[in-house]
Amino acid sequence: MKLATLRNGTRDGALVVVGKNNSVYASAAEIAPTMQAALDQWDALEPKLRALAEKLESGQVEGTPVDPSQMMAPLPRAYEWIDGSAYINHIVLVRKARGAEPPETLETDPLVYQGGSGVLLGAHDPIEVPNIEWGADFEAEVGVILGDTPRGVKAADASKYIKLIVILNDVTFRNLIPAELAKSFGFFQSKPATAFAPFAVTPDELGQAWKEGRIHLPLYTYYNGEKFGDPEAGPEMHFSFNDLLQHLCKTRAYTAGTIVGSGTVSNDDRSRGSSCLAEQRMLEKIDTGEFKTPFMKPGDTVKIEMFDSEGNNIFGTIDQKVVDAD
Repeated sequence: MKLATLRNGTRDGALVVVGKNNSVYASAAEIAPTMQAALDQWDALEPKLRALAEKLESGQVEGTPVDPSQMMAPLPRAYEWIDGSAYINHIVLVRKARGAEPPETLETDPLVYQGGSGVLLGAHDPIEVPNIEWGADFEAEVGVILGDTPRGVKAADASKYIKLIVILNDVTFRNLIPAELAKSFGFFQSKPATAFAPFAVTPDELGQAWKEGRIHLPLYTYYNGEKFGDPEAGPEMHFSFNDLLQHLCKTRAYTAGTIVGSGTVSNDDRSRGSSCLAEQRMLEKIDTGEFKTPFMKPGDTVKIEMFDSEGNNIFGTIDQKVVDAD
């Protein structure tokens, strides 16, 4: 099942069910007005949403053509947005880029931070950059949306709390990070609004590609019209989403509508490219002694998408342009 949020002039938009080929949608207003309302009563409402999806697919319900530009983020504002860094290759490279060493617990203790969740961008919303000296970078990631999740969840039981899966662009101002982390209090100004592909899907929509809390498919990024990377999202995700949930739930519970990100998808194989500029810059530094690729500037474009084994665009496409902030 695929769900999305249609722009309707409100903060939270209107929940819709989307056809498998992304071409049409049907209003879910009689079941739940918003994505958050559906998540709040997921156990009761999921069967009704699935029934609507089946009617849409079979033609029993007339669909409305999808206009991706009219879709908001699946959750336009979330109770929490928590991002991990589950790909060790990415951690090592970006830390080298800013002259920092990886933590001693790199392989045993996940890295996470809490980002801003009150403003989450749609797939076609612009990336606003107030100052190009801040070093704007894209980061292609996968993520999950949780139902109500209690404290103390273990990895072996975590999958039942994952209700929906998404892909996202976690924009970062790289040049603001070192000073922030030097204060030993984490990211804040260096993390502007995150953008999401238009469609959130239930885990079963991925079929065999969803295994043990990982998506075993490549994540494609195109920068200024050229393929920048297509790393596999599954095999090198050192900490699965199940592992991340166990870590997050050690001391706290989470409400339905919490989003958890994987961190930048990254592979050790250089032929798969990268999911952010910082990685490419570090590889340039290793090979030549200097950074060559600049960070983003107004006019640059970023596309992020993921396809199933039959070539179907699962989540729709993140397609953003960098602009000067007003």
